Amino acid sequence: MKENVIKLHDKKFKVMIPAAKIEEAVAAVAAKINEDYREKRNPLFLGVLNGSFMFMSDLLKKIDFNCEISFVKLSSYCGTSSSGDVKCLIGLGNNIEGRDVIIVEDIVDTGASIEHMVEELKTKKPASIRVCTLFFKPKAYQRQIPIDYPAMHIGNEFIVGYGLDYDQLGRNYKDVYVVTE
Repeated sequence: MKENVIKLHDKKFKVMIPAAKIEEAVAAVAAKINEDYREKRNPLFLGVLNGSFMFMSDLLKKIDFNCEISFVKLSSYCGTSSSGDVKCLIGLGNNIEGRDVIIVEDIVDTGASIEHMVEELKTKKPASIRVCTLFFKPKAYQRQIPIDYPAMHIGNEFIVGYGLDYDQLGRNYKDVYVVTE
């Protein structure tokens, strides 16, 4: 039975986006990437852990060209808000010079993490860098880095599920939940 309300730590969350809508959004963004990258030579999909793991997995199942996959781990969240202080926890081991790189994020809100990551990647001289995110919060976005492949636009709600967490809980749910209290 699907849970309509879940409790994580001290907060309750209700379903905001059902899994079927997420699946449609993932398929649509994968189709755009397939169109843009079909002729490229082995682009690198670079997932940002921990949040992007579910999105990255489902997205790559719909990619129909040869590609490589790697992960980095960044963090800027504490509780339900971004600290604004981006920390690179696990670095990139791949040589990306002359390569096309697609960053895969779970959510982009202020853009601090994306800006930090793109600036770091530029020092490694890739051919191109594009950003793909499952959720984009345009009203919260404060940077100039283009978000090339946003699967879904949302407001400034705090959400969990489908890889997103509240202090490490909630990532495992297939639906996306919004805080109710």
